[in-house]
Amino acid sequence: MANRQQPSPMPTTKYRGYEQVGIPDRTWPDRRITAAPRWLSTDLRDGNQALIDPMSPARKRAMFDLLVKMGYKEIEVGFPASGQTDFDFVRSIIEDPDAIPDDVTISVLTQAREDLIERTVESLKGAKRATVHLYNATAPVFRRVVFRGSRDDIKQIAVDGTRLVMEYAEKLLGPETEFGYQYSPEIFTDTELDFALEVCEAVMDTYQPGPGREIILNLPATVERSTPSTHADRFEWMGRNLSRREYVCLSVHPHNDRGTAVAAAELALMAGADRVEGCLFGQGERTGNVDLVTLGMNLFSQGVDPQIDFSDIDEIRRTWEYCNQMEVHPRHPYAGDLVYTSFSGSHQDAIKKGFDAMEADAAARGVTVDDIEWAVPYLPIDPKDVGRSYEAVIRVNSQSGKGGIAYVLKNDHKLDLPRRMQIEFSKIIQAKTDAEGGEITPTAIWDVFQDEYLPNPENPWGRIQVRNGQTTTDRDGIDTLTVEATVDGEETTLVGTGNGPISAFFHALQGVGIDVRLLDYQEHTMSEGASAQAASYIECAIGDKVLWGIGIDANTTRASLKAVVSAVNRAAR
Repeated sequence: MANRQQPSPMPTTKYRGYEQVGIPDRTWPDRRITAAPRWLSTDLRDGNQALIDPMSPARKRAMFDLLVKMGYKEIEVGFPASGQTDFDFVRSIIEDPDAIPDDVTISVLTQAREDLIERTVESLKGAKRATVHLYNATAPVFRRVVFRGSRDDIKQIAVDGTRLVMEYAEKLLGPETEFGYQYSPEIFTDTELDFALEVCEAVMDTYQPGPGREIILNLPATVERSTPSTHADRFEWMGRNLSRREYVCLSVHPHNDRGTAVAAAELALMAGADRVEGCLFGQGERTGNVDLVTLGMNLFSQGVDPQIDFSDIDEIRRTWEYCNQMEVHPRHPYAGDLVYTSFSGSHQDAIKKGFDAMEADAAARGVTVDDIEWAVPYLPIDPKDVGRSYEAVIRVNSQSGKGGIAYVLKNDHKLDLPRRMQIEFSKIIQAKTDAEGGEITPTAIWDVFQDEYLPNPENPWGRIQVRNGQTTTDRDGIDTLTVEATVDGEETTLVGTGNGPISAFFHALQGVGIDVRLLDYQEHTMSEGASAQAASYIECAIGDKVLWGIGIDANTTRASLKAVVSAVNRAAR
């Protein structure tokens, strides 16, 4: 079929495409991520600087404590030379003996000015593990417009800055501090690859990385410019051409301007990156930094331990929302309110069948559901693994089908409705949601179900209410059922015979003019133990109507009689 799209009025001639990287023998497409990278959270620096109302000291501390609790071992804690607030926060966590675990490295950012470098290093006095992160922009537009300098001028800024960091670290930091250095050619995505390499090599010549003296080279997508595949090519090219690669931690720092930061980070890892910098839930300038939650959970969903604890995703989200004074989007991967829900009827049905199949498979193997491979349609992970409950998995609206409603009843109330009964009740719910609009809660579903099938004994409706019954069986196996009942408001005794209690009850009902024919009968226990109750489901033809009834009782015979009464009363309602 021909493409019928027409040219838009938008000024596309203002923009140019990104440059490809010539690597015909690229290897990253054939690689897989099989282990977690080193992570650095920059929530307290890159994330905080992008807030309309930056975090207070209390909110910063709450964020820092959260990151430590989750397991992040490298945390960028601020830009201490930017102002007293950041400086004081860095000092506060260093001076608190309980704040920074021994295996956590704090990182601080600085530009390549001597006064800023001195102040930055000064903030780290007494720290056990600390990294100074120096950056300068290297892209052509910055060289031409901002700095008005040549390539050599820009390279010299990086070299001089590196030298000053080394000098002030030696001067101001004692032997108790394990010191590290990180350099970023800012706007790497717009910088010519040969020049980015030249600057990084000059920085390494100054810092002299070697055994026991690592350098972190961070290649930021300060503005995301290309597809993730081109970004990966740039990383593979840099990794191939850097000298002293064994002493370099190659770090990726994607922003999300094109909406592909997560993919860019993942492909960069495949292309040789060792470390990822980002923020929880993708906070950061403009469209945000890469989302560390999504990245970590993507690994988890593939059976790779992210080495970060996301097991209480709601608590992580609550703390993040308090600290940032922002809300996580309801559709945010893994954490949003709606990501483990399904409104579509076909999706709900598939999810229910998936849960049922998992339970059956586990039972057949003699293990728990947690011991077998996860395989539920539409749910990439088990919601329980991040602290979500199954009650939130399925939510019902006018587009929902029987599967979602049946799941709510089974999960919340242990009622495993037969398939045709699911269809019958789903039509009742759909009529309600069509009439009222919006979503119907599990509580409301149960209220409708009770009103439709299980009327309150204290406020009964329908032609028949049954109280006590007794069954006897003669030598030929014929049952006689005697039931005390109220029929059309009159107390009476119903007597019938048949080849079982249900058949005998049908015969008894014929005596008061009610003709009932059995179409289907199913039952199951609702729990285990001496106090277990049974649920009976009966599909009946009553006059020209076909209806289901349900009965619940500790005695299976009484449960089946209640199910017949449920169907009969619904027919007359």
